[in-house]
Amino acid sequence: MANLDGYFAAFTQRDWQTIDEGSVRIAVIGLGGFARERALPAIRDAEFCETTVLVSGSPETAGNLAETFGVGQVLDYEAFHDGEESDAYDAVYVATPPAFHEEYATTAAERGKHVLCEKPLAADLAAAERIVDACADAGVVCMTAYRLRTEPAVRRMRELIADGAIGEPVQVHGGFSARLLDEMSPDTWRLDPHVAGGGALMDLGVYPLNTTRFLLDADPVSVVAETTSGEAPFDRVDEHVVFQLSFPGGVTASCTASFDAHPDSRLQILGTDGQVLITDPFGGDVSQEIVVERGDTHTRYAGPSVDEVREEFDYFAHCVLTGEDCETDGEDGLTDLRIIEAAYESAETGERIEL
Repeated sequence: MANLDGYFAAFTQRDWQTIDEGSVRIAVIGLGGFARERALPAIRDAEFCETTVLVSGSPETAGNLAETFGVGQVLDYEAFHDGEESDAYDAVYVATPPAFHEEYATTAAERGKHVLCEKPLAADLAAAERIVDACADAGVVCMTAYRLRTEPAVRRMRELIADGAIGEPVQVHGGFSARLLDEMSPDTWRLDPHVAGGGALMDLGVYPLNTTRFLLDADPVSVVAETTSGEAPFDRVDEHVVFQLSFPGGVTASCTASFDAHPDSRLQILGTDGQVLITDPFGGDVSQEIVVERGDTHTRYAGPSVDEVREEFDYFAHCVLTGEDCETDGEDGLTDLRIIEAAYESAETGERIEL
C-alpha cells in the first residue's frame, strides 16, 4: 500500500453497511453510568435502532431517563422476566454487571429477542456459554458489545496491517489503565469478584486482548500472566495485570491493565517494515489518531470524531435487519473469556498456559 492518502480518504466508511433503512426496537436493561451517558444518547442518534423500553430496579431513574430520551415503556426487572411489554421491543441491550448478564440475556433469547450484551459476556465462562447456547437455540443474534470493533480508526488500522503496510506483524503493545476510585466509590461492583468475575484484567485488559485478536485476525496459542492485588478495596481482585499472548508464526502481544495507575490507553503494532499505532484507542472520548511509520516516512492522520458506541449499535441493528453474520458474536466473547481464565490460571501457577 503505497498511497496512504487514498486510504485515509475513506476513514469513516462503514465497510459493513449494505442497507439504508430499517429500525430495530431495543429494550435497555440496566441503567448504570455507561447506559445513561453513552448508550442511550448513542441509540438516540443511531440510524438503525431506537430505544422503546427501559428496564431498571430504580423507577425514578428509569422515569427520568424515559422522559429525557422519549422512551414509551418502563419496566422493573420482575416485569421484564414476566414478559410484560415484550411486543414493544425486538432486541435487548444488557448493561447490568456481568454476574447478571445470563438471566436477562437468556430470558430475552427464549422470547425470540436478539441480544447485545456488554463485555465481558458474563462473570464466568460457564454462564457465557449458556448465553450463547440460548441464543443459538432461539436463532437470534448474540453480539458481544466490543465498541472498538466498529471504531473507524481500528478498522482502518486492521486494513493497513492486512495490506502489508508495515510488513509482517512481529509485536503488539497494548495497555489500558485508570484511577478507578477517582470515578467510583470503593464499594463499586467492579471490585467484587463474585459480580465482576475479576478485576483489571476482566474489565480493562479485555480491550487490548480483543482488539489485538481483531487486528491480527488470529487467536493466541498460549498466555502467561502476572497479577497484583493491593490493599483494600483492591484486595479481592487483580489491581494490576501484565500478560503476554503468543500467536501463530511467532507474533507476540504484551498487554497491561490497571485499576490504580495514571490513566493511559495505547495500542502499537510493530512489523518487519514499519509500525502503526493509535493514540488513546480505548478511552472512548476523543477522535482517534493513526500514526504510521515506514522507513523515513512518518504519517499522522487525525480522523473526524465518530461516536463509536453509536457505530456499535447501528452495526448490531444492521446484523439483525440483514441476517448477516456478526463479527463480534457470542463465540468471540467466549474466546476472550477462555483466554482470561487461562491468564488467571497462569498468574496463580506461574506457568505458561497453552490455549
